Amino acid sequence: MRISIVGPAYPYKGGGAQHTTELAHRLAALGHDVVIESWRAQYPAFLYPGQQTISAPEGRPFPDVRRHLDWRRPDGWVRCGRRLRAADLVVLTLLSSVQVPAYLGILSGLRRKTRVVALCHNVLPHERKPYDAPLVKALLRRVDRVLAHSEEQATLARELARAPVAVAGLPPHLPARGEVRVASGVRHRLLFFGMVRPYKGLDLLLRALARVPGVSLTVAGEFWGGLEETRALIGELGLGERVELRPGYVAADDMPGLFAEADALVLPYRAATASQNAWLGHEHGLPVIATRVGALADHVTDGVDGLLIEPGSVDALAEAITRFYADGEPERLRQGVKAVDPDPYWAAYASALLSSGA
Repeated sequence: MRISIVGPAYPYKGGGAQHTTELAHRLAALGHDVVIESWRAQYPAFLYPGQQTISAPEGRPFPDVRRHLDWRRPDGWVRCGRRLRAADLVVLTLLSSVQVPAYLGILSGLRRKTRVVALCHNVLPHERKPYDAPLVKALLRRVDRVLAHSEEQATLARELARAPVAVAGLPPHLPARGEVRVASGVRHRLLFFGMVRPYKGLDLLLRALARVPGVSLTVAGEFWGGLEETRALIGELGLGERVELRPGYVAADDMPGLFAEADALVLPYRAATASQNAWLGHEHGLPVIATRVGALADHVTDGVDGLLIEPGSVDALAEAITRFYADGEPERLRQGVKAVDPDPYWAAYASALLSSGA
């Protein structure tokens, strides 16, 4: 089967690009003829305040990638659609509603000459704008099938789409595994990792940390809205000596050292759909303290390789941190951590994507 995946790939960074690339590799390994239609320019800079591209690939680049799509060139969107008429399946990878106008242009060029699946990382953003739902509805009503990453997201998609909606859990697309550095002893340091956005609950974690003396925190990642609000909260809580901010994108080569400095990865999300970060923590040997939202609870076994708590509660976070640092508990939970085997997840995911039914 000839399959065209429209989505970001290197030099774009992050989970979306990693997923697109790994999906292409997995489908090619199944014997399909796969090409990635990636972007020369994906978003206006003001819509994505972080670093968009990287200079070195994270993992194995896919060999057949075209980089012609440009958010400023609607004529290129239609040309891409015409080019994709030769495919048996077109996969439109939806990461943001900002991509929808380009995808509508591609569909215009296709003129329904081939089957189209909308692969939704998030059906709608966590922090929504008034235009998000109308744009996504316009896309999902023009495709043949929708693939969502959870039942919750599938329910949302069914409200917007006419086509059948299937569900497949997001499989692991972790950076190439390097050296896993196992820290000796207990560091009394926690790690918050990844893009800092309101729904990820860093403010809740900082307030909880203020209630647990003797524990420090590293915050490593890009700050979506700038550092000022977080710095002000750290000052207000008197945490200046206990919180280290490392703003900016963390390259794959820097992750082993970063994770080795911590006792646990904390994911205090208020909401989530699917996330790789619990798996990423386990990949680097760390227990994970996470909230029961989205797929996070599916990736952590409470009391075995981490702790699970209810979302949105400073009290619950503070209690979990205290419980984690009980005598012998960090070492016991670390012993329970195992790296994920991605193959079964990808086999199920590819099957769901390639299925012709709902």
